[in-house]
Amino acid sequence: MENPLPRVCPRCGEPRILAPECPRCGVLYARAEARAAQLASRPAPPAPAEPQVPLTPAGMSWHGEEEEARSELRLRLFALPVALAVAWLLVQSPLWGRLMRIFLSMWIHELGHAVTAWFCGFPSFPGPWVTHTDEERSTFLFLLLATLFAATGLRGYLTRSRLLMIAGATALVLQFVGTGVLSPGKARMLISFGGDAGCLVLGSLLMTTLYAHRHSKLRQGSLHWGYLAIGAAAFMDAFSQWWAARSDPERIPFGHIEGVGLSDASKLVDVHGWSESELIRRYTWLGLACLAALAVLYAVGLSHARARLRADGQRLRTSGARARLGARV
Repeated sequence: MENPLPRVCPRCGEPRILAPECPRCGVLYARAEARAAQLASRPAPPAPAEPQVPLTPAGMSWHGEEEEARSELRLRLFALPVALAVAWLLVQSPLWGRLMRIFLSMWIHELGHAVTAWFCGFPSFPGPWVTHTDEERSTFLFLLLATLFAATGLRGYLTRSRLLMIAGATALVLQFVGTGVLSPGKARMLISFGGDAGCLVLGSLLMTTLYAHRHSKLRQGSLHWGYLAIGAAAFMDAFSQWWAARSDPERIPFGHIEGVGLSDASKLVDVHGWSESELIRRYTWLGLACLAALAVLYAVGLSHARARLRADGQRLRTSGARARLGARV
């Protein structure tokens, strides 16, 4: 008779859940079980001449775990501030700033319009330099997004992922407000605001992928480096412009775009009745709020990385002391 499936993750020891991957380390259960079986089938190595550091269930020494913790600490210490600083320097250059806008931030700007429209119930299709948004709300789009957000929250519940549960619940609340509370006129105003606001908010969210678990899908294949670069470029392109507009109103992008119509700033002032000071203040305050959230995440991530490094170092010292004691006995 076959033994029942283990009730803990073969890699990290976390209790198993009704999902194919572990919520703590992100490993697929089937892959981890195959790896554990392969290690168990190998012949036992000859007794070493000197005590060695014990191996973890994943087959890695505590030395390897400690080095991974050091790498994670360096990543969380330098990556975010360096990315923001480099993006700010590039924005100051007319050539590099324009290239960064064409290839990176423009796409996040248009996606910001589209995402805002989706939350408000309007079908929208982002493209280069322009986002096409329908004039009428769509019930089908509302139901499709509500189902997607509810499924995200349910998956978070099944996988015991607090982040997914919060994301699903927050998206449902935002969709209810955007579609059920805001009038069509207010929604169109918010869609116009959502371009540079999308650069600030979506750019910040892209940068937060840096703090995903190192075994998660967001960190596999080093995709987080691309997300970090795109997010920093989009955020700094928008924020630097509106921050400079505080002392130089000429930086406000008023005007008429050929084939598109009024610019976002012109729509908000001429159509929706915002003053220039309100326009500048709302964008700058949103950018500062995003920076504050990133600063909190930076501090928390750094604290967790340092705590993990101390814990791995303590385990290494403890296991080494036990090995030396066993050798003497």
